[in-house]
Amino acid sequence: MVITHVYYSKSMLNNLIDRIKLLFRPEKELYSSLYKIIGFYPRDINLYRLALMHKSVMRRNDKGKPENNERLEFLGDAILDAIVGHIVYDHFPGKREGFLTNTRSKLVQRETLNKLAQEMGINNLILCSGRSSSHNNYMGGNAFEALIGAMYLDRGYNACMHFMQDKILSEVLNIDKVAFKEVNFKSKLIEWSQKNKIKLEFKLLEQKKDESGNPKFKYMVELEEIEGCSGEGFSKKESQQQACKFTLEQLKHQSKFVDSIFTAKANRTKMEEELETVVPEVHDISETEVSELSDPIIEVSDAALDEVIHSDEVEGVQSAEQLDEEATSESDDNNEFDLEEISLKPQSIEEIIAKAEQAAYAEK
Repeated sequence: MVITHVYYSKSMLNNLIDRIKLLFRPEKELYSSLYKIIGFYPRDINLYRLALMHKSVMRRNDKGKPENNERLEFLGDAILDAIVGHIVYDHFPGKREGFLTNTRSKLVQRETLNKLAQEMGINNLILCSGRSSSHNNYMGGNAFEALIGAMYLDRGYNACMHFMQDKILSEVLNIDKVAFKEVNFKSKLIEWSQKNKIKLEFKLLEQKKDESGNPKFKYMVELEEIEGCSGEGFSKKESQQQACKFTLEQLKHQSKFVDSIFTAKANRTKMEEELETVVPEVHDISETEVSELSDPIIEVSDAALDEVIHSDEVEGVQSAEQLDEEATSESDDNNEFDLEEISLKPQSIEEIIAKAEQAAYAEK
């Protein structure tokens, strides 16, 4: 009889114990689904169940407070920013702060998280009302952040870091492709229009609600009042991004569209220059028109004007010296603070009494 010894590491042993426990747990499907997504079995399943609960369910706990994933989403958003910032910092040594910030924003932006939630099957686990399930534009991304918050409370910061490195950035996302890919089409179009001094506007074409009552927007880009492309989305930002994306493609591939924009710009600048060069006509005023003015013009000789300026006897006219004297006398009369009282020399009681008596006799 041959006895074989098998040695397990601590992590392998814990994983084996979790698998054995799974056989006796009532929510085997949820445990298995979460294991496929996050790579380990939850310790506190209630945290993950709450992370997958959308606010549309309107469920309340024993204390009457609503139960949904909004609080875990708030926590997960902060943890995700810190973790992705740490990963980006280590992955791109020597890159400047602006590049690092832009890369982190691309990795944690709503569109990226929504795509991750869809690809990893998180959307299929979200508990929500039937009305909200059709509008999962933000639901998946919010649930992804909430799961990060649940992981942080259940296993700590390192577990979240391993999840992002081993599961997300190794299997689902390529951090280099994301970092060097231009996704902010609106910013790119604004930069192009400013560089070429092109007038850019966003025109709202339509704002409505879909069958589930979710808001939808449709925006169109206008360049020098030339209609560009339009885009639709569940937010103003999303619809404008789509419109800018299609307009940039049109600028790249349609030379006639570009020519029409610069022709319109030339016409606008020419018109503005013509308006600036127009000078209003000025004609001489006749003696008859002068006499009809409400306030007649009175001629005063230089001698008379000099006499008025230098005379102190003219009623209502005072010289600068007189005004200064009056202001000084008024300030002296209203001065209630005696500067002589300010002294570093100590006074005896006899001197204080003598001054008080002198002041009393002076008032009489």
